[in-house]
Amino acid sequence: MSPAAAKRESERDSEAQQARAKKQRTGNGTDDTMAAAGEIDEDLHSRQLAVYGRESMRKLAGATVLICGMKGLGAEIAKNVILAGVKGVTIQDASACELADLGAQFYLTEADVGKNRAEACAAKLQELNPAVTVTVNTGEITDDLCKQHTVVVCTEAPLAKAKEVDAFCHANGIAFIRGDVRGVFGSLFCDFGPGFDVLDVDGEEPHSCIVASISNDATPLVTCVDDERVELQDGQRVLFTEVKGMTELNDGVPRRIKNVKAHSFELEEDTTAYGQYTGGGIATQVKETKRLAFKTLAAAMDDPGEFLLSDFAKLDRSAVLHVGFNALDAFAVKNGRLPSPGSDSDAAAVVACAEDINNAASPATKIDDVDPDGVLTVFAKTAAGYLSPMCAMFGGVIGQEVVKACTGKFHPLHQWFYFDSVESLPAKEALTETELAPEGSRYDSQIACFGKTIQRKIESQKIFLVGAGALGCEFIKNFALMGLSCGTDGKVTVTDDDVIEKSNLSRQFLFRDWNIGQAKSTCATNAAKAINGALNVDPLQNRVSPDTEDVFDDDFWQGLDVVVNALDNVNARLYVDSRCVYFGKPLLESGTLGTKCNTQMVVPHLTENYGASRDPPEKSAPMCTLHSFPHNIDHCLTWARSEFEGMFEKSPGEANAYLAKPEEYAAAARQAGDAAARENLEKAAECLLTSRCSTYEECVAWARLKFQDSFHDKIAQLVFTFPEDATTSTGSPFWSAPKRFPHALNFSTDDASNLTLIRAMANLKAELHGLERPSWAADDAAMADAISKVDVPEFKPKSGVKIETDPKATAPASLGMDDEAIIEDLLGKLEQVRLGFTADYRLSVIEFEKDDDTNFHMDAIAGLSNMRARNYDIPEVDKLKAKFIAGRIIPAIATTTAMATGLVCLELYKVLNGAKLEAYRNTFANLALPLFAMAEPIAPKNFEFKDMKWSLWDRWILEGDFTVKELLDWFEAKELTAYSVSCGQSLIYNNIFPKHKERMNQKVSDLVQTVAKMQIPAKRKHFDIVVACEDEEGEDIDVPLVSVKFR
Repeated sequence: MSPAAAKRESERDSEAQQARAKKQRTGNGTDDTMAAAGEIDEDLHSRQLAVYGRESMRKLAGATVLICGMKGLGAEIAKNVILAGVKGVTIQDASACELADLGAQFYLTEADVGKNRAEACAAKLQELNPAVTVTVNTGEITDDLCKQHTVVVCTEAPLAKAKEVDAFCHANGIAFIRGDVRGVFGSLFCDFGPGFDVLDVDGEEPHSCIVASISNDATPLVTCVDDERVELQDGQRVLFTEVKGMTELNDGVPRRIKNVKAHSFELEEDTTAYGQYTGGGIATQVKETKRLAFKTLAAAMDDPGEFLLSDFAKLDRSAVLHVGFNALDAFAVKNGRLPSPGSDSDAAAVVACAEDINNAASPATKIDDVDPDGVLTVFAKTAAGYLSPMCAMFGGVIGQEVVKACTGKFHPLHQWFYFDSVESLPAKEALTETELAPEGSRYDSQIACFGKTIQRKIESQKIFLVGAGALGCEFIKNFALMGLSCGTDGKVTVTDDDVIEKSNLSRQFLFRDWNIGQAKSTCATNAAKAINGALNVDPLQNRVSPDTEDVFDDDFWQGLDVVVNALDNVNARLYVDSRCVYFGKPLLESGTLGTKCNTQMVVPHLTENYGASRDPPEKSAPMCTLHSFPHNIDHCLTWARSEFEGMFEKSPGEANAYLAKPEEYAAAARQAGDAAARENLEKAAECLLTSRCSTYEECVAWARLKFQDSFHDKIAQLVFTFPEDATTSTGSPFWSAPKRFPHALNFSTDDASNLTLIRAMANLKAELHGLERPSWAADDAAMADAISKVDVPEFKPKSGVKIETDPKATAPASLGMDDEAIIEDLLGKLEQVRLGFTADYRLSVIEFEKDDDTNFHMDAIAGLSNMRARNYDIPEVDKLKAKFIAGRIIPAIATTTAMATGLVCLELYKVLNGAKLEAYRNTFANLALPLFAMAEPIAPKNFEFKDMKWSLWDRWILEGDFTVKELLDWFEAKELTAYSVSCGQSLIYNNIFPKHKERMNQKVSDLVQTVAKMQIPAKRKHFDIVVACEDEEGEDIDVPLVSVKFR
């Protein structure tokens, strides 16, 4: 996440977002989230489509799901499944709401106590997605009820009833899922029938590689170009296309591979008699269907098979919990209740029951100890607890299993998953009956796990939630349910500078269509207070950055207890991380990417910080590849977006800069006199001189000539300069892999894609120049007629044209231009044309916006990309796929988000308990596989000198208004020689500069203001400096940041 996985495409001001969002809002008060029958609302589900694809979304839209039990877990599952977009959800519950249910069920209120749980929350669940039919059933679970559904999910069902329901489902082709949470323990079981087909086991795009050679052997070796590693695996099958010479491989038959190496693999096929390989070829992974056989719940109880592990530090825990949950069910059936919180006698009874069950088990499944380290005793003592974070986590996991059952997309759980976060609990001796006893409040289900003392601490916390998007909505919901900051001393500050858009509604569940255009933080706050009116929360619309340190100042940070990030970009995460390190505050970090999520705990003095480790930078294609030698659709889309931004944003922006202050602009260009100044001036001239349009017809002509230049003339010049039989200086074929030999396109008004592109380009050009779009612009025949009137000059290739082929080049090839002469000529021409404009004349700069399908942005980019792909015989993509890639859309679904926030909130309990390092867990999870990888965080690097020890979490604070000499003496007393002192980018003192000795008696506070130009706010009492030190032997010693408290 992922993970970092997470990231805004650009930073846009809130006014622009408000205006765009208002355009999306319906004007007649009717609901616009429902797509036409059989269609997928791509505006609503764009991020989800990026995960599931159209086919799986269509299957979801035809599925019906029965969810039994509407306590917290059932509500979480229902929320996630409804947001996913199934056809219908039936919520079943025969029980009445109790006050303690409000600790985890976010759609129940005090007014609902005594009412049927399903009836009480149905209307709010329906609001999540009006396209999904939500039905209520207050009776018992029957065969007739089950057979009406694609999937049946049971929560809160006794084991005997669950076995009965599963047996019916197993025999009738209905997927069955059983999930329960008990305190910090959870159980999940899946049965998708005797034969279930998994169509896509991991959801990843099929891997492909470009072939460099294939040998004629009994076991042929296929080598691939070394641009990228071969991501295939032994035993997979691949499909060959475009192979030259050995054309037998192009027959469309998948072939099995083995011995996969970094840049090669072998085929399980004899190619001795095949033609000799001469070039080309792409090998693409074939995604194969996997058939799974599931056992019934009754059979799997006795023979559970392998468990899905979440924490390798607890290898034997799943087997213990398998027996434990069985024993808990037996206790509940016998006593008509769960064990009393903290009760030693009830816990002993559960452990005794577990012993009996284990003794009766087969030798293959029997375990050595049913209560290792007292885990089962703790389980029994806290089993009456019911926690929002556990419901969120399991609700995400189970919601994803429902989607798998409906679509065959991703690998289902096969078949058991047990989880616990026992490290979140207080010390065992604190789990007494008195401490865990209910007090008649909405928090009783949490008190049953943590006790009244921790509950009061939870209520008094001061939390900073950074972000109110998908993660933020889930977090603030969890906070409200937990009672976090709900006491008189508590407070949550939530900030987000974004506004709500339609695409948010499929996963940011606190928002509704009538909130489109409103501030996320305000709407999330209002929704959270509806869950728990006692929540003390302050919504802000400020971005957390160096620019807002007057808002989020020292006093603000120092007053916090915990910081929770719910961000979508790395730079913001790094800044918040740096603030948390500086002020010594715990930071709970998380991110999602489709079905993947990661969580990281940053705890002062215990763990390393978020910025201590970085993902490697994303690999970008060389400039020459994008401009002349693309070999995949990503290259084409990157080029298309660059072209779009150049034509409609950067060039008109440069023109406006000239028009705003022509004299200053001209003076600066003349003074620079270099290639950069010339290029900027050429952008302005392109809009104001060479391609300025005054009628819509001229915009059509411009678009048609642009098509000719990009997709015919430049390609014709390229193949003239480098014909198909061209060779390199070493004699090798120039057009060898990964290069693809292109061909020029001939425009045709009979080609719908050509017309669509011209219309989009002409409309955008007209918008740029403020021209009205005529009514005939939408008519194909009229557009074709207008295009036919455009005079397109015949292209004649030129000799000696320089085309960049160096993959290391970062700028276009130099043409030996006289920059100063060109600048002077262009300035003269611009001055002449400017005289014909009014003083306030400006072009309309068009910033790329991917989520408005009426603005022609994606029509233009998809069209440009596909024509480029057609030039090079690269498979074209539809507009939605183009939007994913060019718009850099981060795939996102509600299930992963819910799971991530549940995991983080379980870690939050540990922070409040003052847990040790070994108790914390960082998690990477992938719901598609499914996979959980939990690990203890890494401790920070410690430094030692003499009797001192420090880490990045430490600052040395000096009290007093020190002179430079006094500062050096302070270090000298610690047997350190401070040879350099800096503030920001400025050097305050360095012992190698004789003039700096004159500063010895000057105040450091004066120097940071005069030399470093630092402005110290009146209310700030300190400033920071970096001091470079060495020991008596001249070895450098990395000392902490130094804060001088001079006021």
